[in-house]
Amino acid sequence: MRFDLASLGWDAAFANAASGRRDLRPGRVVRVDQGVCTVLRADGTFRASLAGTILAGAAGDPTRLPCVGDWVLVRHWPDDRVTAEVVLPRRTAIVRRIAGKAAVEQVLAANLDTAAVVEPMHPTPDMARIERMLALAWASGAEPMVLLTKCDLAADPAAVAAQVAELAPGVRVLPVSAQTGSGLDELRPRAGAGRTLALLGPSGAGKSTLVNALAGVTVMVTQGIRGVDGKGRHTTTHRALIPIPGGGAVLDTPGIRAVGLLDAAGGLDLAFADVAELAAACRFDDCSHRVEPGCAVRAALEEGDLTPRRWESWCKLQREVAFETRRRETRLAAEARAGRRRTRPERRIRP
Repeated sequence: MRFDLASLGWDAAFANAASGRRDLRPGRVVRVDQGVCTVLRADGTFRASLAGTILAGAAGDPTRLPCVGDWVLVRHWPDDRVTAEVVLPRRTAIVRRIAGKAAVEQVLAANLDTAAVVEPMHPTPDMARIERMLALAWASGAEPMVLLTKCDLAADPAAVAAQVAELAPGVRVLPVSAQTGSGLDELRPRAGAGRTLALLGPSGAGKSTLVNALAGVTVMVTQGIRGVDGKGRHTTTHRALIPIPGGGAVLDTPGIRAVGLLDAAGGLDLAFADVAELAAACRFDDCSHRVEPGCAVRAALEEGDLTPRRWESWCKLQREVAFETRRRETRLAAEARAGRRRTRPERRIRP
């Protein structure tokens, strides 16, 4: 089966980045397993192992490994082996912190045009989770969006959407239902020809059901809602890029249980643009928002223009980013010192 790579986002800029490597062929990564990636090329789908050049580069920086959505250049060998040799520069990327002590980055998806935070309306949206996910989406460089799924189960979808829109300044908030088709016509252009829509959200949010609705066929296995708590069952176990017939692609991710922010201060300022604007209006640049006169934040809290919940969420995420940034800087400094010790020439003892 042949594919039109242009419909998946291949364009002159990517072609220019690949110029000079005529011995290699371009393709897009649709799935990654340990040491192997599945690559969609114009002439079909191939399983490609990672070349030594990629593995060597990733030894000191795991973000250089191919991820779903990457454009790579592959080589076909006479013995029918296929290897991914080059990862082309990413335009956008969703990056989170891996749980653990090392403050290491993990790239979830690359080269997406829209990063959609998917949150179910039923039984009720988790506002703090939406804020955290939006910070991640803003930091990716893609256009952020909020999809409120299962709107057919909500008594007043418009009211819920309006409530969410208050904590998502500058972001389109769209109620959708894969069951009734509500909102899908507006969503489809986000996965139109040459465009990639990434879906980020918890287990059971309805991401796989949305993929199936956009694709028009069942490409992702789904399960129903649990009767005990009204939550969906987690089914997707790997990230996957799904081509849409006649359009672009949708990137589905497994349910993200925890989203660790790392170096996402820019995304945090955009996700909390209303709070950042208030903080910038304070009389003093180093205002702690506690006792200083002329504090715009405290005034907004007292007047009810800023809710305590949103302010506390902002403070929590700011502390997290600051802590993880310091921890990462400490790790990088330690690695640099270790590298200097390894490359230091041995001292010779004079005879």
